[in-house]
Amino acid sequence: MSFADATIARLPRPIRPYAEAHHELIKFAIVGATTFVIDSAIFYTLKLTVLEPKPVTAKVIAGIVAVIASYILNREWSFRDRGGRERHHEALLFFAFSGLGVLLSMAPLAFSSYVLGLRVPEVSLTVENIADFISAYILGNLLQMAFRFWAFRRWVFPDEFGRSPDKALESTLTDGGIAEAIEDHIEHGGTVTPLRRPSRRARRLAQLGDSSEPRVSKTS
Repeated sequence: MSFADATIARLPRPIRPYAEAHHELIKFAIVGATTFVIDSAIFYTLKLTVLEPKPVTAKVIAGIVAVIASYILNREWSFRDRGGRERHHEALLFFAFSGLGVLLSMAPLAFSSYVLGLRVPEVSLTVENIADFISAYILGNLLQMAFRFWAFRRWVFPDEFGRSPDKALESTLTDGGIAEAIEDHIEHGGTVTPLRRPSRRARRLAQLGDSSEPRVSKTS
């Protein structure tokens, strides 16, 4: 059982079916929590040691390391079945959308501070701190997470195989498709002869690929 499956198994029963249907979102959230720990650990380690007089520098270094870790973990785990862009284009889009996500996460805090006016002396210091925590750490992070998840799926790690039947068929036959064919065959009570009959997925993709090619009628 993978780490994501183990996490889903521990969720409350009412929300478990939804989580099982959205593995990528669960993995994305786990990566987000992991990078948050990385960011905080590096920041406080630097701030309390070699960069004690330079907290901003410590935060910048921690943020850069956290974003790089986020890219690697999302590429190799959360969205490992997606993608296909050239590496430098992919990385550029990832960091660009991550930056937009950071700016977007500041919107609730700006609204709370400058539109609602939840600042001292209009409100007490306790109310200001509670409002800042809710707007910056809860609403801001949720907004950023939703935007980044959508942007990563749509632009950074697109479902390339869904747009390329020929490449999808090649991937099916080379990257696990044989194993899937064996499983399908066993499920139907057959013997293990994956090369005799391709899987249902492979047949559908092959038909899709054939339908995209122009048919040439033969004349005698």
